[in-house]
Amino acid sequence: MSLEAAAAALTIPGLPGWTGFVALLFMLLLGLAFLAMPFSVFGVKSRLEAVEAQLDEMQAQLRSISARLGEAEIMPQPAIRRRNEPQVGLPRIDRR
Repeated sequence: MSLEAAAAALTIPGLPGWTGFVALLFMLLLGLAFLAMPFSVFGVKSRLEAVEAQLDEMQAQLRSISARLGEAEIMPQPAIRRRNEPQVGLPRIDRR
């Protein structure tokens, strides 16, 4: 089957003859994209591995922060300040 015969078979009746060539070209490009798709997926693999490494690093940091917070809860709390004791660094307000 020649290109002209394939284009003629794809031509929609009532439209110009070149529409068959446009349809044939579109189908060829679609077929090439379908064949090239696995190669684009292989290009993404290295990026996914980098993202996975970053995720592992963030999870390790979260574990260390969580462990430190757990240790802080075990440590004794500071003594509670008395009501009349002045706060350091704040101006004292005279109430008369």
